[in-house]
Amino acid sequence: MSADQNLTLAQSLARFAVQTRFDDLPEGVVESVKSRVLDILGICAAASALDTSRAVRQWVESQGGVAQASAVGVAGPLPAAQAAFVNGVLAHSLDYDDTHLPSVLHPSASVIPAVLAAAEASGASGKDAIRAIAIGLEVCVRIGMAGYNTETKNSTFFEHGQHATSICGAMGAAAAVAALAGTEADVCNALGIAASMASGIIESNRTGGTVKRMHCGWAAHSAVTAVELVRVGLTGPPTVLEGRFGFFEAWLHGEFDATAITAGLGAEWSIEGIFFKPYPANHFTHAAVDAAAALRRAGIVPADIASVTLGVPLPTLRTIGQPIEVKRRPETGYMAQFSGPYAIAAGLLGGGGLEVGLDDYTDELARDADRRALMDKVDVVADDRCSAIFPSQFPAVVTARLNDGSTVVEEVLVNRGGPGNPLSFDQLTRKFRDNARRVMSEGAMDSLERTCRTLQDTTSVQLLFADLIAVDPLLSAALADATHSRLDD
Repeated sequence: MSADQNLTLAQSLARFAVQTRFDDLPEGVVESVKSRVLDILGICAAASALDTSRAVRQWVESQGGVAQASAVGVAGPLPAAQAAFVNGVLAHSLDYDDTHLPSVLHPSASVIPAVLAAAEASGASGKDAIRAIAIGLEVCVRIGMAGYNTETKNSTFFEHGQHATSICGAMGAAAAVAALAGTEADVCNALGIAASMASGIIESNRTGGTVKRMHCGWAAHSAVTAVELVRVGLTGPPTVLEGRFGFFEAWLHGEFDATAITAGLGAEWSIEGIFFKPYPANHFTHAAVDAAAALRRAGIVPADIASVTLGVPLPTLRTIGQPIEVKRRPETGYMAQFSGPYAIAAGLLGGGGLEVGLDDYTDELARDADRRALMDKVDVVADDRCSAIFPSQFPAVVTARLNDGSTVVEEVLVNRGGPGNPLSFDQLTRKFRDNARRVMSEGAMDSLERTCRTLQDTTSVQLLFADLIAVDPLLSAALADATHSRLDD
């Protein structure tokens, strides 16, 4: 689709959303979307036992409303916007959801919950959902890239303390939900309304708090709500993005790249390049896990180590290395997910999943005396070579000085899960099962995996939730198995 100079940015995105058909999607995009649905639903299942997940379920169940859509771990159906909220919170709560570089966005955690809730409520097919998700992910990424500063090689959203994931996620998800059955005017108005709902700040990355887990849920909720408001007659400004008092002025002080939104729109897709996460932690820490795991495979144990220097890109230092006294003393598993020193400890000691898994980020392990002793030996510093590569990758250089006087250096310059070192479908399935097994039976996991694999042939996305709506994190494994057996019957 060539850019029309007479259209505003929102109108251009709306035209792209409405004119794009399922058959226009490249095969790789379709396969990538299906894998991301499986990935997100597995994360939602694993996150359903968190205190914050129980809190948001309690909140939505207290709201009432007309039953329309399902949410993971909720006993009964919910209004679509509230189902999107619950699943969006769960999707982002483990910091296990995918990442786009260099925008540093987590697009799927907002877009997929919003689309699945709206698609279920409207009776949309698997093809409809795949198409809408692809549109939403593309819009989210392009708006995020409009705020990427090529000179500083960093997101301007991030520099302002803004959570681009939730801010851009609300916009991408709104375009996606509106595209399910809307006109160009509907999509444009949905973007105009969602822009007044988009929000999120990231101070909790530095000093704690669980509010970040809410961000993608609120973005998904905002998207569904915006489309519902369009249907009853509300409208948004057509210049909502580039206008004098629009989205980019409000968030980025007017500093944005419009061509990042329009160039190649409809012909060039970003989706296959979005990085899957192999580890349940902030993406900035992943290369540190890999480097420390390489030390472990080389036979180095914590007792051998005198000190460790973790070199990272300068822009990531604030998130995973500062304040260093906090990063060396995470009080919870959640805080450990944002700690460079903890990533070294986790990788060096080894764990589950694809190298380390959810069981390696518990509150108990975050406070473990042996891990803290190892974290005390870790300094996190800016590394010039890593800074030069960032944000196309989140590299790390680990220098371990051993008690025998020798030094070992491990460099990880390309992240696992991205185009340069992709995860296979089998690895993604293993990640899904490692997540979902906590609350789902083998039969239920098999069923959900088959549905995702053939999603384009599914007449209703409700089939995705046939087992997930029965998830109760408080049930024993045996009782959960029995529950799913009854549903399978």
